[in-house]
Amino acid sequence: MPKTLTIALSERRPVTISDDEWPLVAEATWHSGTIAVQANEVAYLRVREHLDGRVLVYGVRDSGPGGVRLGYRAMYGGHLLTSESPATMVAAGDGPLISRREVDSAEIIRAIRRVAGALNLTELGSECVANLPPESL
Repeated sequence: MPKTLTIALSERRPVTISDDEWPLVAEATWHSGTIAVQANEVAYLRVREHLDGRVLVYGVRDSGPGGVRLGYRAMYGGHLLTSESPATMVAAGDGPLISRREVDSAEIIRAIRRVAGALNLTELGSECVANLPPESL
């Protein structure tokens, strides 16, 4: 049975995805303090891309294994990006051809920066952008 994830988004209700169908293309993580297992807060920002070209950019800032103050509330942010660009046909593994529309890389970077801002960790956004697959010039 495929693993599913429920992801909170910023401007729409949460989505549930199949982990297999949305591979991770970039990620950045953070924790408060020096030692991760004692951190009061942990955070991650992730970028996933479906074969059809849709992109999910999302992140969470939550309590860490070291515990947090009473009344602490987690922060979530995320955006589902689609494109209106012309579609191309791509093979879905051993399955049929599917229609793929490329999301502009500048839009992905803007979404990363917005999620990092929602988490109040701008440096996490910079790290995630740096971890995106490079483009050829």
